[in-house]
Amino acid sequence: MTQNPFDALGGGGFDMNALLQQAQQMQQQLEDAQSQLAAQTVEGTVAGGAVTVTANGVGELVGVTIRAGEFDGAEPDDLSDLSDLIVAAYRDARAKSEALASQAMGPLTEGLGGAGGPALPGLG
Repeated sequence: MTQNPFDALGGGGFDMNALLQQAQQMQQQLEDAQSQLAAQTVEGTVAGGAVTVTANGVGELVGVTIRAGEFDGAEPDDLSDLSDLIVAAYRDARAKSEALASQAMGPLTEGLGGAGGPALPGLG
């Protein structure tokens, strides 16, 4: 007679079907959370609002707004400064996006060793 290697863990048995069902539920919850994140937006702003970048909850750039009258583009330095500000605003938006994702995914990944956080309404 072959001994079940999971007997040493206690409980006497191992229900593979229950484990697969739990994994499928977790996969569905992760997909739902990612869909909700993709539908949410965050903004990164620099230079007192001269440049605002909008990203979704998964960090994709979805918009750039440049306040009228801030840059005329006549000088190469203006365009270089504008480029730098867009990058900085995106980094700000990306950091907010990552914080949002951590908040949403934390409760779902706690059992996998991930950092936890409060759940967003509608998740979980």
